[in-house]
Amino acid sequence: MGKILLEIITPEKVLVSKEVDMVVAPGIEGEFGVLEDHVSFLSSIVPGELRYTVDGKTEYCAVMEGFVEVSDNKVSVLVDAAERAEEIDVERAKRALERAQKRLEQKEGVDIARAEAALRRAMARLKVAGKVKG
Repeated sequence: MGKILLEIITPEKVLVSKEVDMVVAPGIEGEFGVLEDHVSFLSSIVPGELRYTVDGKTEYCAVMEGFVEVSDNKVSVLVDAAERAEEIDVERAKRALERAQKRLEQKEGVDIARAEAALRRAMARLKVAGKVKG
């Protein structure tokens, strides 16, 4: 199997830039996978799990809102934020989840869309963190 270049870029840093065997990402229409010689396309990225495989080992990242471009055996992921699974602060993510849930229960005087987005981000982080922290 051939390699593809994966780049995960946030406004603060380049989180990943490496040759990988496969990428699976959370697109707006659902999860999608990319292998060598994939057709070119653009998609929105939603909060969730992005995983990639290098020599049989799978790595996990939590990604937030953004875009992905697949072209010429390169996957460029441009997102607001991204974290490797092992770098996620689980307690902080749990607190963010609880805050978002409380806001959604209030209903009045709450920006529902913003609270739902915070809930999705916290859930994505916790899901990905669970991949390495058991």
